[in-house]
Amino acid sequence: MKRLHFHPCGNYKTAYEDELTLFSTDFGRVCSLAGIAALFLVLPFVSPSYLLYVINMIGIYAIAAIGLNILVGYTGMISLGHGAFFGVGAYAAAVLAATLNVPFPVVVPAAGLITAGVGMIFGIPSGRLKGLYLTIATLAGQFIIEYVLVHWTEVTRGTEGITVPAASLFGLSLQGDRPFFYVIFLCLAGMLWIAVNIVRTRYGRAFIAIRDNDRAAEGMGIPVFRYKILSFGISSFYAGLAGAIWAYYMVSVTTEPFNLSLSVEYIAMVIIGGLGSIAGSIYGAVFITVLNESLRWLTDLLMNMGFVTQSGLNMAPLREFAFGLAIVLFILFEPRGLAEIWRIIRSSFRLWPFSY
Repeated sequence: MKRLHFHPCGNYKTAYEDELTLFSTDFGRVCSLAGIAALFLVLPFVSPSYLLYVINMIGIYAIAAIGLNILVGYTGMISLGHGAFFGVGAYAAAVLAATLNVPFPVVVPAAGLITAGVGMIFGIPSGRLKGLYLTIATLAGQFIIEYVLVHWTEVTRGTEGITVPAASLFGLSLQGDRPFFYVIFLCLAGMLWIAVNIVRTRYGRAFIAIRDNDRAAEGMGIPVFRYKILSFGISSFYAGLAGAIWAYYMVSVTTEPFNLSLSVEYIAMVIIGGLGSIAGSIYGAVFITVLNESLRWLTDLLMNMGFVTQSGLNMAPLREFAFGLAIVLFILFEPRGLAEIWRIIRSSFRLWPFSY
């Protein structure tokens, strides 16, 4: 009978395979299984409709944020076009489903692949540009994609938008918050597993080497340009897949949400959650989504107060101000983000009561 292993008082790993395990102890496996069971069996049935909608949006944003973290946190290339790639995935899914009648299980990965191709095209400048210049190039890509989505009316229908038909999976209709909850978080779990394993392979190690010093990586024989394009492709695939799920969930797709503000939100998720941390992408998605909803509630509350309307204060910049302030505070006081804060808390519990 196998003995359960909890947190030992030292490092007793005797093989390289022990270092590669996702869970170092059985305690971690048990806690993870208990959390997954609570997530899937309890949360959808006890959450009110609005809360379940917010949780679903967190799941969709987390998928896209994981992809951006592979590009920014692991490969070291800042992109301000992730919101546009999210929109490419949404429109690809809408066109495939509404115009070509492609079924839902095929549309979602196909939209991710289409977006990956677009992302790799816009990643070509990374062969010669880096730093601020690459950031400006991705910003140009954001505006180019926005322009195409608005003016390519034969495909995107411009500002009118596209109504996406109801999704179905194996004959089961996916309408409402609860069915989509399972679809979203099963996709999130799968993409999370893929991302963790990508980072553990030679591709992930090559990404990290390029981030640390691309010239040294090239000197070690790593084809830097090829891996940069690959990183753009993986990141865009995650954004496109998340955009496709979002399109089905929201039913109607228009061009307004896929602007620069959405790209800034994704950058904020990655920075606040923790650069170079897959789990940090999820923490950042939770933080920014909850912050968004809190600011929406606060704005409505302030607008209904008499002194605000009489003084003529403009509440519109409140959201941008809060995002900027959050990013600056995290960069100043905790550059590694929420993932590092959670690591410190977890270490404190491991050492208790001997920690001080």
